[in-house]
Amino acid sequence: MAILRGGKRIGGFDIRIGLPRDRSLDDVQSDPRLRQKAGGNPETTMGRFQSYVNEGEGFARKARYYVEFQLPKGLDTIDNDEADGFSSNTQNRAVHLANVKRVQAFCSAISMPDRDVQTKEIRHNGPARKFVYDFKSADITATFYADKFLRERSYFELWQQSAFSTKTFNYNYYDNYVAPINIFQLGNYASRQERDDTTYAIQLFDCYPKTIGPVSYSYDTNTVQTFDVTFTFRYWINYFIDKAGSVEVGQSEFNSPTVTREGGIFGGLISKLPPELRRAGRDVLNELRKKVPTGGITGGRVFPPFKIPPLNI
Repeated sequence: MAILRGGKRIGGFDIRIGLPRDRSLDDVQSDPRLRQKAGGNPETTMGRFQSYVNEGEGFARKARYYVEFQLPKGLDTIDNDEADGFSSNTQNRAVHLANVKRVQAFCSAISMPDRDVQTKEIRHNGPARKFVYDFKSADITATFYADKFLRERSYFELWQQSAFSTKTFNYNYYDNYVAPINIFQLGNYASRQERDDTTYAIQLFDCYPKTIGPVSYSYDTNTVQTFDVTFTFRYWINYFIDKAGSVEVGQSEFNSPTVTREGGIFGGLISKLPPELRRAGRDVLNELRKKVPTGGITGGRVFPPFKIPPLNI
């Protein structure tokens, strides 16, 4: 509440002047608190944690992933009796082109593989040293939605048919039924507008569907049908470590807020008035803006000398 206030109507304008009790907001622009950096102090534990999050441009999300499959080459020909029952190269290519996008889109869950380093203890003198002599990874399992034709399941059944024949019970050569699988972690870069960019990627070598899970039915539920496929593979690599590639990372930023003074001719003049007169000047200028718009004076064109920005004094 003001100590002293009064008002008078002059030329259709209601002019009011008051002497405020609190003068702490008279010169907001020079307040030293506005020069402080936004966010936490980067030298504190929470500040460093926040800087790491900013540098990584956020956390990885479990639902942001994509998987790429491809069917193996199969047999080049099925003209002889020994090859009867195996899927051919032509058949695999046709099914892959027709259904691969559906299969990849319907992969509702999958896990990136682990890597277990095998060691052996060797003791020379003192505590034993554990030397690495091998590494291995466990099989991975993926879950898929299925359409009413179960074409996604048929895709992997055809892949298995590249390995063995249910007619002759013969088995194919290794290179004819293995194929790579790519798994991508997705995210968006602050420097680009794309929502789904590859931020991490691995490739699994010599994969094939070891187990195609059952398709269960029940009158108790009417949910979307799903099935699991377990893949075995030889080994996997990180695209950005084992191959040429780079990952764009963000930078830690603690930007300071920018405080600008009111621009324009009128805004600049009013900002120089005493605090007691600023409110009255702002009211008069806002009233003029309503009655005589700047565009009406300039024919709809507003030039920099006549630009009247909003006043927040």
